[in-house]
Parts: sequence; structure tokens; C-alpha cells
Amino acid sequence: MKSAALAAAAISSPSLLKAKETGLGASLNGPENELFFDISLAQWSLNQKFRGRNKTMENLDFPAYTKEKFDIHAVEYVDQFFPSADKTYIKELLKRTDDAGVKNVLIMIDTAGALGDQDEAKRKTAVENHYQWVEAAEMLGCHAIRVNAYGRGSDMDIAHAATKSLITLSRFAADYGISVIVENHGGPSSRASWLSSVIRNTGMVNCGVLPDFGNFIIDRKPGGERYDLYQGVRELMPLAKGVSAKTHKFDEEGNEVDKDYYKLLKIVKDSGFRGYIGIEYEGRELSQDEGVLATKNLLIKAGKAVMEPEAEEE
Repeated sequence: MKSAALAAAAISSPSLLKAKETGLGASLNGPENELFFDISLAQWSLNQKFRGRNKTMENLDFPAYTKEKFDIHAVEYVDQFFPSADKTYIKELLKRTDDAGVKNVLIMIDTAGALGDQDEAKRKTAVENHYQWVEAAEMLGCHAIRVNAYGRGSDMDIAHAATKSLITLSRFAADYGISVIVENHGGPSSRASWLSSVIRNTGMVNCGVLPDFGNFIIDRKPGGERYDLYQGVRELMPLAKGVSAKTHKFDEEGNEVDKDYYKLLKIVKDSGFRGYIGIEYEGRELSQDEGVLATKNLLIKAGKAVMEPEAEEE
């Protein structure tokens, strides 16, 4: 019944559903409030702090650190940094974010199994493994979980299996008011035309995509197949319920060396998107903290530029 109600609400009030699906409406301080989007921080940007021998931070510390260190007021989690999805733990994390005045945006799920698995039993288990994260996302006040459309086999076989999984998972998530969003994350999912087709074939209003500016690499071998970055973002944005601003290297003016952020943000803005853009720094030349700040500055600079009248006329 709740699933049907969500679908009805989408038809009768698309603007309200869009606000829920993208987490729109967060109140930010500083120069970000002049932008057409809000800024969040993807936890993977600081992955070195949460794992390995040199681990310096616990998952519970992430929200307060994000606000204090970067003046960013919204966070995107990664499931592998959670010791548990137990409700007691999730309640403690929610308390930490409430105390810090930080909004929880989404949880990225990488450890629950392959939604495109050709083995039916394994595929169903993977879907069910995601359920606890839907419940955790709802408790935290997130608008979505980010999932992957991984699997082995032909592109068509993976698409068929992933579509079935996403339908089942999205139906479950709808009862919690949570969206299920798929990232272009390697293999066929990095082919925007393939991913768009999979999402549309689910027929679920709470199933969408998380376009990642740095993940249009279909084959990671040297000289492997890649999808055009700007075409890919343009194709995925109509289905986007979030955006991942991937960065690696910056020039002396603070621009990303391999990606035209002014062009990318213009595509995002023209699509009508007004939700969160999450910082995901993966570079090596700057420290992770420095990379986050450099990406934030670039988003603000480029975001303001595409808001100017001359940018509208181009």
C-alpha cells in the first residue's frame, strides 16, 4: 500500500517527490547557499582515515569532522566503514549527526553482493542483504542508498538480472521512503546508455542513478573502453537523484586537470537538478583533507559561474 501511495504521490506532486529523492532543502551556511545545489562529502574521500594500520577515525566521528574541518553540513556514508547496521549503532550515529548539525544524505553499499548475479539464489541473497541498509538509511534520515549493478556475463544478461533485483529492492525501499540509486561504477554500468535503459525498465519512481564524473571507464585495462564523460552525464542526469563530483588532479588555478567542471555543472544545472553534489576526492598529489577543500572550492567557483547571466546565454 505504501508503494502504491508513493507512486501516486509522484504522479500528483512530482516536485515534492523530487525534493525527497534528492534531499533538497538542506540549509547551508557560507557561499554554498548561492548555488543551485547543496554540497555533501562522500566518506570515501577520507577512506585512509577509516581503514588499515594507519586508521585514525571511527565512522561515528565522520559527521562532526566533516563540519569542523571543511564547513560541510551533509555527509554520504560508505557501508564498509560501519562496524554494524544494528539499530543501536545507527541510533548512536544519528545522535552524533544531530549533535553536530549535519544532514545524512545517503549510504553507499559495496559489500552486500552483486545485484546482477546470474545465479538466482545469490542474486536474491544480494537483494535481501541490502534491506538492512534501507532500514538504516531511513533511521538516519537519508533519502537514498547507492547500489551497484555488478554481475558476470553478457551485458544483456547482467541487465536482465540487475533490473529484477532493482525492482524488488526499490519496492522494499519505497515503504521506507528511500530511493535506490545506481552509480556508473565500472563494466556495463559505466556505459550511460546501458544504465539508463536498466533504470527505465524497472518502472520504479524511486529508482534512479548517481552520475559519477570520474567513473565512465568500462574497461580499466590500459587502452580499455571508455564512455564520453560529458555525453554520459548528459544522458544520466534526467534520472539522477544525486551527483558525485570526482576529482583527482588540480592545476595552479584550482581547476580539475582532466574534467571541465564548468561544462559539467552547466549540464547538471540545465537538467533541472537541485539536490546534493557529493565531493569524492581520489587524488594522490594532495592530502585527502586538502583534496576535499580543493574540490569544494572548485564546486563553489564553477557553480557560481554557471549561475551568471552570460553562462545562461551560451
